[in-house]
Amino acid sequence: MPCAHALLCFQTNQERKAEREFKILVHSPLQQLHSPLRSGEETRIQEKNKHTMPRLRLPLLLLLLLLFLLLVLASSSVPPPSDKVVFILAGQSNMAGRGGVVANRWDGVVPPDCAPSPAVLRLTPDLRWEQAREPLHAGIDDAAATHHAALGVGPGMAFANALLRSGRAAAVVGLVPCAVGGTRMADWARGTDLYAQMLRRARVAVETGGRIGALLWYQGESDTVRWSDAAEYGRRMATLVRDLRADLGIPHLLVIQVGLASGLGQYTQVVRDAQKGIKLRNVRFVDAMGLPLQDGHLHLSTQAQVQLGHMLAQSYLNYYGTTTSQL
Repeated sequence: MPCAHALLCFQTNQERKAEREFKILVHSPLQQLHSPLRSGEETRIQEKNKHTMPRLRLPLLLLLLLLFLLLVLASSSVPPPSDKVVFILAGQSNMAGRGGVVANRWDGVVPPDCAPSPAVLRLTPDLRWEQAREPLHAGIDDAAATHHAALGVGPGMAFANALLRSGRAAAVVGLVPCAVGGTRMADWARGTDLYAQMLRRARVAVETGGRIGALLWYQGESDTVRWSDAAEYGRRMATLVRDLRADLGIPHLLVIQVGLASGLGQYTQVVRDAQKGIKLRNVRFVDAMGLPLQDGHLHLSTQAQVQLGHMLAQSYLNYYGTTTSQL
């Protein structure tokens, strides 16, 4: 029996050895054949991924860029409050602002009276509300861009901040800059591009609520050059006021016009007399004559613009102090 058991173990071991040798003989060639196939397949997959990943990355990058731009746009825009009081600023360069501009360069000085405030907004060229800051007419005064003239400080920011400090105005002031340098009164008549743009911006400004408090108008220097323009100034200004009131549906819209401090021609006094002589209801006159001119003959200095802003604010407050209308 021991011999038989030993013989059985020997046979079993021999069978296992033969089985291992058979597997080696059979499977090794198959593995060698299969390995290149696997390697080739992996290579093709890698090549496919190499070409596919850039295609996947590009839309992802575009999506991220779009999200970034939307965030920037959202951060620069301000939700317009429904209780704001809106003011239209129109006319030519002294309303647009050249304060601090010397040799076509703005010195960048912003007086405290013109400092930005969360309560003072500006309607941008693309009709969005943003926090207002100097230069207020950036992107609006095309004449400045066309003639490579720098924009500087105007009366708008000083006006708005003075209203807020008074404690008698609305919590938020919305400024709608429309002034363009070098324009004549005839350029603002109904039917012109400037009139249409001013009307559109004024309407958009109150689409989300609020009301138009006044038109602040400083223009006329260009009408002092030719007698025909100077002689027609009063009639054209009165027509502009009537047309704007009718088109806005505000028959008693307050208009505060600035009396010229300077002119480009010899008929400055003729235009000034016409400004003083307008006899329409709710048209006020604020005189800029005597305010310092930075270039000696045409544009108000920065400090003069601050003074003018205060004068405009006082005229507005005085008007509502003598009426029962809402401030």
